[in-house]
Amino acid sequence: MQITKFLGYLLISSFFLVGCSDDDDSPINGNPDRAANNLPLGSGNTPNNLLSDTNFKSITIEMVAVQGFEPTPVAVENFRTFLEDRLNKPDGINIIQRSISSSNNAPFNTDEIREIENNTRTLFNAGDDIAVYVYFADGSNEDDSGEQVTLGSAYKNTSMVIYEGTLRRFGNSSPRAPSLSTIETATLNHEFSHLMGLVDLGTPLQSPHESVNDQGEENNHCNVSGCLMEASIQFTSSIMGMSEVPQLDALCIADLQANGGK
Repeated sequence: MQITKFLGYLLISSFFLVGCSDDDDSPINGNPDRAANNLPLGSGNTPNNLLSDTNFKSITIEMVAVQGFEPTPVAVENFRTFLEDRLNKPDGINIIQRSISSSNNAPFNTDEIREIENNTRTLFNAGDDIAVYVYFADGSNEDDSGEQVTLGSAYKNTSMVIYEGTLRRFGNSSPRAPSLSTIETATLNHEFSHLMGLVDLGTPLQSPHESVNDQGEENNHCNVSGCLMEASIQFTSSIMGMSEVPQLDALCIADLQANGGK
């Protein structure tokens, strides 16, 4: 999720795969049975598997955080509520948290994040339980600049990274900055929405509402003002005035419902 800071705007745009490198199809930790968790974003019927109870009746979220960079309890519970509102998982939503030592490799590129996942992910699809991996990094993305920083990225079909170090720096940047839990919740919800296939990323559009970039290209974000999946979201008169996490608009929710969600 690329977050560009302009006066009065929080710009959210996710980094996502449109192709498949050799590593994308390789088994995780050498186990070919884990290949279903190692696909490009939006592929392998993953959005429907996450949203519906057709093949998977429960979901397990494995949250792995560098020690000292764990998400706030408020954000974790907000995220759980978001999942409960959108996923049909009659056997429940399980969030497992654990902390690990730093890799000391910050700032990170996506290949380094993939390697960390290969070394630390322990939970995969099993039976009728689908697994998602979320890594909370202690540093930033190597492509960050003065005007553009990356808060998170959905980089595989069941994998996300949250750049918790960047979130904390942003949250401490001003007394008027949003609370850390608000920034964490917005980042988690936005990135997981890409795992669910929004916008037109594995979950088909039920109506035309995908936005385009400056080059006129569709960019897997919503064009409805104020939607969680909008590429550019304005909160009150300034980003520093953000006090609430944006919600999915009715058109995005309709897409999810048509693909097995709530």
